[in-house]
Formats: sequence, structure tokens, C-alpha cells
Amino acid sequence: MNQRIDPSLLAPPDLSFATLDSGVVLPYLERGTGEPLLFVHGSLCDYRYWAPQLDGLEDDFRCIAPSLSHYWPAADACIQGEFGWESHLNELAGFIEALGLDSVHLVGHSRGGSIAYHLARRYPRLVRTLVLADPGGPLRRLEEDDDVLPPATNALRTRAADLIRNGQLEDGLELFVDSVSMPGAWRKSTHAFREMAIANATTLPKQLDDPLPAYTRRPAADIKCRTLLIDGQRSPLMFRNNVEALDEWIDFAQRVTMKGATHGMNTTHADIFNTHVRNFIYEGR
Repeated sequence: MNQRIDPSLLAPPDLSFATLDSGVVLPYLERGTGEPLLFVHGSLCDYRYWAPQLDGLEDDFRCIAPSLSHYWPAADACIQGEFGWESHLNELAGFIEALGLDSVHLVGHSRGGSIAYHLARRYPRLVRTLVLADPGGPLRRLEEDDDVLPPATNALRTRAADLIRNGQLEDGLELFVDSVSMPGAWRKSTHAFREMAIANATTLPKQLDDPLPAYTRRPAADIKCRTLLIDGQRSPLMFRNNVEALDEWIDFAQRVTMKGATHGMNTTHADIFNTHVRNFIYEGR
């Protein structure tokens, strides 16, 4: 008979847990010393997604990678808040304070990029610098535009969520991952990535029920910290459009397009990605 394995038993021995004032418990990995560098993962991911950054930047910074609530390895004993981008935003603010940090250098990828962006807007005192890699979410260039993703994108993601709800995890994950990266990305991905995505598959329908807010010109002006925008040369157009607009709208922004990279640029081109992050932070010292 198959037995359900508590995911916390598979977690690394140096995994730490932060209890927030809300009672929510967030697991996280930490490497290195120095100025705090906080990583925010995106869809289907958890702290494991940032392994190339923790390994590559620990000599320069105190690297901290939490798993947001509801993501692996949220053991049954952990208290979980409501699932949603705004809950995750407030969670991160509480996490920074729970670690006793005044502020952090903040890096967010994909859905995590949207959360990091709004954290910097809402809690500017907590963010020293901001790095957004292929930030997710819809874009509204004009105030009168609808606050939605293209219909084809929504239809595809709804189909992926339905497959996952019906237990066809890998079919749903392949559909979603290929849509945010490139055709064939799921089949070409590493075993470690597929294992991570499968462990977090049930979060995908939840996030599609809680769509990200659109990027617009006026709120983007609230970002007052130095900001680095990174997109992959081969990333889907929706991410590159977000980066292009935010580069125009954020006062202290600069943009880097990683040649040959697609959505998962921090893993496929880790050394280059880490160099961009390191140099960007050092330039502001």
C-alpha cells in the first residue's frame, strides 16, 4: 500500500522556519553572510528554485529563499493563511520583520516578480533594491484597457488547471510550463524541476482563481528604489512587454535582456544571472 510521505521529512537538514505575527509558518533556506538578499519564487516553485543563486551568491550576500505558504514543503503542522498574491505579499513583509531585518535586496521571478513589485510599492522601507526577472501578470498601458490577460492565454491556463484538478498532473503542468517558457520546455526540463512542479501542482488552480493585478503607469511611479529588470531574449512576449513598460515607468530602473535565455533564465544561465544581480547591487554601494 502506498503511504503518503510527509514532505518535511525530505527537506534539507538546514531548513529553517519563521513564525509570523499572523501565525503563518514559512520554511526557508539561508546561505552566506552580509547584506540580506531575499528571493521570491513564482508559480509551481518553492525555495528549491533558487538553489543556483544560493550557491552562487552566498560569498557576497546573506541569501534567503522562503517557500510561500501552500507551497512545498508546507507540512500539515504548518499554519497556512489564505492563498493569494496579496496574502503572499503581506506574508513576505511579515517574514522580513520576523527575521529582524530592516530591509532587504529583493529578487522576484515570474509570479514572484509581481509579488516583489507590489511589496516594494506597499512597503518601500523594507526594500533596498529590487530585481524583477520576467515579472508575471497582465499589462495595462492605457487606463481604459481591460485588466485581463489575452483570451487565448486565459483559456490555456484554465485548461491546465482543469487537468490538474482531474488528477492529470503532468499533462496540466506540461501545458502550463510550455506556455510560460517555450514549446517542449517541460519535456526538456530537469528531473529536479519536474519533481518540484509536481509537488506544487495543486497551487496552480488556486492562483488562477486569484489573478495578478495589472501593471499600470501611475502605480509604477511609486517604486523609488533602484530597480533591475531582467528578461530573457527568448521569453514569451507577455514577459518582455512587462519589462519594457516597467523600464519606461519606473524612475530608477535599468533593463538587461539575457541573450539566448527564456523564462527560467536564473537556472539555465545561472552564472550570468548571478553576475547581473551582484553587479547591480554593488553599483549602488
